[in-house]
Amino acid sequence: MAEKVYLAIDLGASSGRVVAGRLRSDRIDLEEIYRFPNGPVRIGTRLHWDLPGLWLHVQQGLRAANAKFGNQIVSLGVDTWGVDYGLLGPDDELLGNPYHYRDARTGGMFERAFALVPREKVFAETGLQFMELNTLYQLLAARLSRSPLLEAAESMLLMPDLFHWLLTGRKTNERTNVSTTQLYNPHTRDWSHALIDGFDLPARLFGDIAEPGTRLGMLLPGIAADTGLAHVEVVLPASHDTASAVVAVPAKTQASAAPDWCYISSGTWALMGIEAPMPVINDEVARWNFTNEAGVAGTTRLLKNIAGLWLVQECRRVWQQQGRDFGWDELAHLAAEAPPLVSVVNPDDPRLATPTDMPQAIAALCRETGQPVPQSPGATLRCALESIAARSRQVLASLETLNGRTIETIHMVGGGTQNELLCQLTADACERPVVAGPVEATALGNILVQAWAMGEVSGLSEARQLVRQSFELKTYEPRSDERWASVDQSTE
Repeated sequence: MAEKVYLAIDLGASSGRVVAGRLRSDRIDLEEIYRFPNGPVRIGTRLHWDLPGLWLHVQQGLRAANAKFGNQIVSLGVDTWGVDYGLLGPDDELLGNPYHYRDARTGGMFERAFALVPREKVFAETGLQFMELNTLYQLLAARLSRSPLLEAAESMLLMPDLFHWLLTGRKTNERTNVSTTQLYNPHTRDWSHALIDGFDLPARLFGDIAEPGTRLGMLLPGIAADTGLAHVEVVLPASHDTASAVVAVPAKTQASAAPDWCYISSGTWALMGIEAPMPVINDEVARWNFTNEAGVAGTTRLLKNIAGLWLVQECRRVWQQQGRDFGWDELAHLAAEAPPLVSVVNPDDPRLATPTDMPQAIAALCRETGQPVPQSPGATLRCALESIAARSRQVLASLETLNGRTIETIHMVGGGTQNELLCQLTADACERPVVAGPVEATALGNILVQAWAMGEVSGLSEARQLVRQSFELKTYEPRSDERWASVDQSTE
């Protein structure tokens, strides 16, 4: 019997890909079929996503998959980042390109929001970290500016839901991504109607919430004919990319009240947290600005966002503009050769969120904190990577307090695991072994949830067993260096 193939359409903040997963009895093999760039597009003064361009790439990727695997393909599903959305008007007309989460229109929105609903109530309702890019503040900014698009909108779809709608014509709101909006109540497992009313947002926008693993049905006839995938079903994965990545963490235990492992989903962002059986909403979670997001099988991802390889990506972009076109391997070598622990900054400093010149922004923070200013690309990158690792150390300490138990192992998954220096620095800073891999955790988790929905995988335990059997993992043992304990970064 031919192997069954599942397709993950995995859209990240800097690139997208169509990945095929071939499921066998004791392992799963991944193959990247099609990759394409992604990123913000400035139109006037605003940042948007190029939804039409992304949609063209998705269709091209599906054609390529059909050309290679044909009738072996069983299903497909889409995962993306969180918080961003599109609006549909009458007759399901798409109302403009979705805004990018780094667009400036939400700047200063906390003050205006908390004048309407106290911060404490927002946290009690959602258990979510406070970031001005959250969907709540994007919608509030639209309402306060009297956006004609918001007034005309009849429904809202988060980014992966938009693509599932384009593929099937069905409008859904998948739970793991809904939980990133700061408009979701994890206790009632529904939209927070108290906040929707409190911020005077149009209630009509918020549709029924669907579970990961929901089978949406077949592709629309036109899409099926164009791609050749008339026999393929669309299945909701854990459509938030971090939720999918956590499915593919190769841990041997599942959610417990006090797990002995944590994860870092490492890419443009580094999402560090534990898998808990229920939401954790208390004063410490609020004070440290952790977040409760939905996972699969009723689990909760208690985590914190850390600025990840965004710092490195932006440095490389600026150097490319200056005519220094460093390859990724060359950058890794330069960072490894630079002296260690010379300067460390807070990677989550707001001034590193959207700088026009990341190397200069890092230099300015070093100067401001009385540390040596990096004088070369290697020193700048070393500072960036050590800053991310030091931040992970502080988040780990907070996680252990919230967890009530020492975390013995850090599982690092995602594209960041290809940066061996970052993996080793994280082990050193956290004084814990780091088990790195798989690289394509998000696409893999997406595919495993599809296979679960189709009855080919029995649940989370078997899914993770398949990961352990299928992918080479590398363990980085911590190297002792007392200087990590003296690094000064805010834990807020």
